[in-house]
Amino acid sequence: MFLGRHVELSELNCQYKKKGFRFVVVYGRRRVGKTALIAEFIKDKDHIFYISIERSDKAALDSFSAKVFERFPAPSFMPESFASWDHAFEYIAEQVSDERMILAIDEYPYLVSGNPSLSSILQKHIDTSFKQSNLFLILCGSSMSFMQNQVLGYKSPLYGRRSAQFHIKPFDYYDAGLFFPDIPPEGKMLAYAVCGGIPQYLNAVAEYGDISVGITECFLKKSGVLYEEPENLLKQELRQPAVYNTIISSIASGASKLNEISTKSGEDSKKCSKYLKSLLDLHIVRKDHPYSAAAQRNGIYVLTDNLFKFWYRFIPQNMTVIESGLGKHVFDNRILPHLPTYMGHIFEDACREYMLRINGTTRLPFICGGIGRWWGTNPETKEQAEIDILADADERALFGECKWSNSAIGMDVLTRLRERSLLFGQYPYKDYIAFSKTGFSKSVKEYAAKNNIGLISLEMLYAPNG
Repeated sequence: MFLGRHVELSELNCQYKKKGFRFVVVYGRRRVGKTALIAEFIKDKDHIFYISIERSDKAALDSFSAKVFERFPAPSFMPESFASWDHAFEYIAEQVSDERMILAIDEYPYLVSGNPSLSSILQKHIDTSFKQSNLFLILCGSSMSFMQNQVLGYKSPLYGRRSAQFHIKPFDYYDAGLFFPDIPPEGKMLAYAVCGGIPQYLNAVAEYGDISVGITECFLKKSGVLYEEPENLLKQELRQPAVYNTIISSIASGASKLNEISTKSGEDSKKCSKYLKSLLDLHIVRKDHPYSAAAQRNGIYVLTDNLFKFWYRFIPQNMTVIESGLGKHVFDNRILPHLPTYMGHIFEDACREYMLRINGTTRLPFICGGIGRWWGTNPETKEQAEIDILADADERALFGECKWSNSAIGMDVLTRLRERSLLFGQYPYKDYIAFSKTGFSKSVKEYAAKNNIGLISLEMLYAPNG
């Protein structure tokens, strides 16, 4: 079953309806659902869909030729395979009629690895024979650096020729929850905290119908489909996976600044910075800054991918027990007691994603120009302070608190949030919002009703209309 991606499908169909040649680039990290999106888009349309694998140039051309001849059978006098990529593209251009036809090439970087001149050959046909046709060309790839530099980058022969590009990102918390239609909101959030927004991971856990069973079967068995997933991804994407593994482990264990990560991983800070850049490019790590802060020196590195967060937090130190066949013991005794703490930051991320979903609707007091979180030093108390959500527009700001707790939010939480908002004198107009897993005390509900403060429950996060 195909879930989500309504915006991407709509935009692809808008491009498809336009007349003349179109060239669309689709890229994103592995497992994010690019192939499924393309398959859904082309399923009721005339198309050639070629999925590349790592092989020699001749083997790739032979395979591509067979796929083309399935759609456009070759005359008897032609050989079974094109003599060159140039001939292949020329033949496609000749066969395409006035009717729209899609040529989708998945994992394009694999083709170029066998023939580095392929982009130049393709560029020639885009500028000549394809330009005169009604062809809809899609190039798709998982290698982020390749697609950004050698397809979209200004040094690429293909630069400036695309009609549109789609960076396919992981699902947010809400679309991830679509994989678990019969699971209560708390279970949906746990699945998101473990799998992130990667469809393949969500499908794997959803198979079992119960989140705790799915986690145990997928992560806590030596044969589990996700037991070695982060390490396998690093091996596919990076040349020194052991070094990156150490750096990710350092971040997962609490190191967030360059000097801390360097010290904890044992890597020189210059080398460490280079490795972090690669992890940023792969969207495994991101660098956060306090929202609205003028200075950027307070930036911290955090893991973006929830599966990496979960795996590095709970799997390495429990491998011996897991490989002894005691996965359920690990879940019950070494993971479950720590989930409330682990889930806190995940819930905050989901609340900010909710804000993005409803931005521009009447459910927020104004249209937010940006949404983030803030941390820093209170100049009066000299203590560190944090604000889970800070959104603003011009002279107005919205301050928010997120609580993943078994206790209802009380007045102390709202009082503290109001006090911290006083640190931001640049906003004469202030609004407030609170998110809670468990709910709100009676006094908070009464106070919020009188002062127009938004109170959002976990159930509301998953309501279709927000």
